[in-house]
Amino acid sequence: MKKTILLAVVAMFAAGSVNAQLLWKISGGDLEKPSFIIGSHHLANVSFIEKIAGVKDALTVTDQVYGELDMATMTDAEGMSYLQTAMMLPEGQTLKDVLTPGQYQKLDKFLASKLGVGFSSPEVANSMGKMKPYALVTQLIVLTYMMNHMGEFDPSTSFDMYFQAQAKANKEPVGGLEDVKFQADLLYGSQPMERQAQLLECFIDHNDYQAEMLEKLTKAFYAQDLDALKKVSDEKIGNSCDVTPEENAALVDNRNADWLTKMPEIMKKAPTFFVVGALHLPGEKGVLQLLKNAGYTVEPVK
Repeated sequence: MKKTILLAVVAMFAAGSVNAQLLWKISGGDLEKPSFIIGSHHLANVSFIEKIAGVKDALTVTDQVYGELDMATMTDAEGMSYLQTAMMLPEGQTLKDVLTPGQYQKLDKFLASKLGVGFSSPEVANSMGKMKPYALVTQLIVLTYMMNHMGEFDPSTSFDMYFQAQAKANKEPVGGLEDVKFQADLLYGSQPMERQAQLLECFIDHNDYQAEMLEKLTKAFYAQDLDALKKVSDEKIGNSCDVTPEENAALVDNRNADWLTKMPEIMKKAPTFFVVGALHLPGEKGVLQLLKNAGYTVEPVK
C-alpha cells in the first residue's frame, strides 16, 4: 500500500552507488545530439535543483522540455474541470455511501485529529466528504507533508513546473508524455471503489508508518540515491495494504514501457530535457534500463 499511495505524489545516494545521480545523459542510437532525463519529487523544495550537478548545462544544450504532463494543461479550464470531476464521487454520493460505517467513523476521527474538525464541519463534509477515497488519500499525503515541513514546500510550484517554466522563458517547446485525462483516470478511476476504500483505511491505520516512509523517500531523493529510493519503495507491510503486481504495473512499469515508445521520436526531433518521477528511473523495468535496452548510452551527469 505504501508504494501505491506514495507513487501518487512521489511518483525522488549512497557513495559508490551505481545509480547515485538524478540527472542522466542519453546519447548514441540514432541521436545526433544528446538528450537528458532527470528524476523529480513532486514535494521536494525547488531550490534543491541548484545542487544537482549539470542541470544548467543540460538545459542550455537541449531545445525542449518534456514532463509526464504539460503542466499548463492541469491549470487550464478543460484540464482542471476534468481533474476535479475525476476526483469526485458521482453527483449525490458522499464517502458515507461508499465506506463501511467503521471506515467512515475511522476517517472522521482521523480528520478531526489532523484538522481539528471532522465531517461535522459543513466545509469538510462538502469538500473532502465528496471525494473518491483515493483522491482523498492523495490530498492527505500532501497535507501531512506540508504540516511536517512548514515553509519547505510551495504547492504553487514544483520540479516539473520549474523546468517547464524555464523552457517557456526561453521560448522553447514544452510537451507531455501523458495527458491529464490519462493520469486522472489512472489514479482515480482504475481501481474499484472497494479497493480505494481499503487503501484509504490503510492510510489511516498506518499513518505514522506512511509518514516515515515518505521521509525516507525524500531523504533518498535529496541524497540523489535511486537505489535507496527504490529499496524504500519496494518495502512491504505483508498484508492487503501492499501494492499488488497489477497495481504496480499500471502505476509504473506499463507507463515506463509506453514512454519508451514515444521518447525516441521526441529525442530524434530535437534534443530534449525529460522530467519524470524519480521512481520511474531505477530497476530492470525502469526508464534508464529500458533506454539502454533500446540501444542508447545512458550515463550519470557528474
